[in-house]
Amino acid sequence: MQEMNVKQRTLQSEVQVSGAGLHTGQPVNMTFKPAPENHGYKFKRVDIEGHPVIEADVDNVSDTSRGTTLSQNGASVSTVEHVLAALVGIQIDNVLIELDGPETAIMDGSSLLFVEAFEKAGIIEQDADRDYYVIPHNIHYTEPDRRVEMVAMPLDDDYRLTCMIDYNSPILGSQHAAITSINDFKKEISSSRTFCFLHELEQLLEHNLIKGGDLNNAIVVVDKEVSKEELRHLATLFHREDIDVAREGILNNIELRHQNEPARHKLLDMIGDLALVGVPLRGHIMAARPGHAANVAFARKIKAQIRKDRAKKAVKLYDPSVPPIYDTVQIMNILPHRQPFLMVDRIIELTKNHVVGVKNVTINEDLFQGHFPGSPIYPGVLQIEGMAQTGGILVLSTVPDPQNWLTLFLKIENARFKAQVTPGDTIIYRCDLITPIRRGIAQMKAVGIVGGKIVAEAELMAQIVKVKESEG
Repeated sequence: MQEMNVKQRTLQSEVQVSGAGLHTGQPVNMTFKPAPENHGYKFKRVDIEGHPVIEADVDNVSDTSRGTTLSQNGASVSTVEHVLAALVGIQIDNVLIELDGPETAIMDGSSLLFVEAFEKAGIIEQDADRDYYVIPHNIHYTEPDRRVEMVAMPLDDDYRLTCMIDYNSPILGSQHAAITSINDFKKEISSSRTFCFLHELEQLLEHNLIKGGDLNNAIVVVDKEVSKEELRHLATLFHREDIDVAREGILNNIELRHQNEPARHKLLDMIGDLALVGVPLRGHIMAARPGHAANVAFARKIKAQIRKDRAKKAVKLYDPSVPPIYDTVQIMNILPHRQPFLMVDRIIELTKNHVVGVKNVTINEDLFQGHFPGSPIYPGVLQIEGMAQTGGILVLSTVPDPQNWLTLFLKIENARFKAQVTPGDTIIYRCDLITPIRRGIAQMKAVGIVGGKIVAEAELMAQIVKVKESEG
């Protein structure tokens, strides 16, 4: 991560926006509230008992079929992309969005009314610097079957986006949209409305969707011959006296705000979906034929790169001789492991989000009789076990009676071994939570460090269970 000496921003005062959800048709009141530094974007469902909070994070995406849906803590919120695009577009970093329904308000189908509401509330700088992620090298994402191509390229000083759409439609053809700076979002992109094809509109109506849809908040592209009878039927559905097809090949309910408004709206969606990476970006994003599913998959790929870069930068020199938080005896009061399978000797750091342990590798360990005679190497599988036991201290620190719990492996991913560990080495194990601990389940990024260099790394998932529960 790289700081660009730009301050984080939030709203000066709270502001409310009301409307209907596009697909549910349910009325919803959205209250945007100032939030503290490093809060990010969070939705709070005030209509549900307990007021569950849903973080705007790509790991919480549960559906991308008709917009982007987030789910967390037993609650969900749909069609978040236009709201998030507005926040990114006018560079607000921290806000709490309280809403009393399952879907954000569609408004006029664009981000403009949200932008205007935020500007009415006022925007203030905070003390903390904005924590940009500067794209370090080209990051590619493709879906060959859909001809989707996306790439994030280095650009140190701004956030630039380019989008091309091609629906093989005689009406739309190929369209391009671009902004050379995120500062151009309000003027160039924010007013661009969502669009669909007439045949899609008919299918959505048949499936009882777009209950909140109105011909004022969408561009309907007519790419086939339409009879007067069909047009009269649509007019009836949308409570209109008359509907016709305009010269541009769209229903004559509205006039285009831009000649390439559909491409601009796709760019808007892309900005909103990429907000789910979780940090503001510096780079140039280019996309051909993007959609919500591709945007989210691309956001996941960028976030994975961020995790990888953070892991590299997290390596620091630890002094294994500092007074421990837990020595071996204290560790055995927490973990059920005993020699010869206790793989961590000391704990030297412990916070809510990370833990650091120490393992002294000696030739006296029995395993070196067979691994390998004449060339002793500390096994990688035992390094993973050492990481897991170190992480177990972190998870068990969340319960008052750790001696009554066991830590069980659920998953190991992306394990890599980068250098040999031999007798005489001291391994520093560092485990960082990837996501908050939920229902006793922890996801951690773990590294093993010898002499300031990473020798092993892995992503681990573990769960703590009561001893009696595990005996079944």
